[in-house]
Amino acid sequence: MRNPIDRLTAGLPHPARVVIDWVVTLAVAVGIVLAVKAWVVNPYRIPTSSMEPTLHCAQPAEGCLAASSDRVLANRFIFRFRDPERREVVVFNTPPAAQRLCNASGTFVKRIVGLPGETISDRGGFLYANGEKLDEPYAHSRDATHDGKEWKLGPDQYLMVGDNRSNSCDSRVWGPVPRENLIGPVFATYWPPDRIALGA
Repeated sequence: MRNPIDRLTAGLPHPARVVIDWVVTLAVAVGIVLAVKAWVVNPYRIPTSSMEPTLHCAQPAEGCLAASSDRVLANRFIFRFRDPERREVVVFNTPPAAQRLCNASGTFVKRIVGLPGETISDRGGFLYANGEKLDEPYAHSRDATHDGKEWKLGPDQYLMVGDNRSNSCDSRVWGPVPRENLIGPVFATYWPPDRIALGA
């Protein structure tokens, strides 16, 4: 039984059939890779020290602890089936204010600290959700710059903050991130080899 390509190219010379078969095979393979990147899993590089030491960036950039930047994988479809959770490290599209206030755009990787409907406040560098202090063992450094600030989150908004609090331009500067901007949670580090791990 011949496949559809063989049937369509039956009248062509053998070399032409081989070339067409290879072209179709490569096109299908590329299509599958692009579909996976678009809807399932996508790789990202950590460019700054805002998530140190949880995720490394490359020296000699300021605050970076490693010789090469971590490369991570984000699950692009899981938030279609469940809500994002506090403490998750998430890849998201930056809001316009990030470009103005941090001179950065594209995608960021930060941790969710505030959930929809909550009021998040900063007291001396420690964050509180609806008046209760958050347990944040991942916070590498404290930053009292935002002491006294408060963020009231709407029904589809999240507060995204870097683990390296003293060196992270994040929601404390440019405000909440709408759910539609969230791409997905980081579920693995795949590079460099000595940093390969599940989770973030």
